[in-house]
Amino acid sequence: MSIIAWLILGLIAGFIASKLVNKSGEGLMLDIVLGIVGAFVGGFLFSLVGAAPVTGLNIYSLIVAVIGAVVVLVIYHAIAGRRAI
Repeated sequence: MSIIAWLILGLIAGFIASKLVNKSGEGLMLDIVLGIVGAFVGGFLFSLVGAAPVTGLNIYSLIVAVIGAVVVLVIYHAIAGRRAI
């Protein structure tokens, strides 16, 4: 995939994941980074169970990226929450 496709996928996936986890966006840049990292994490998790990883700019890849971004965001909030205590 091209860099622009990764940015678009990352922005959409990061935004959806941040809305699912904490009901507010994390900000444009963090949503993009979260979505891109989530796409890698989701692709890795899906490949572990025998499913296809991110395949391009399509609905399947968006679902994989959102699932990965939710995992990353939950871990991020768990770590940030422990540091606040």
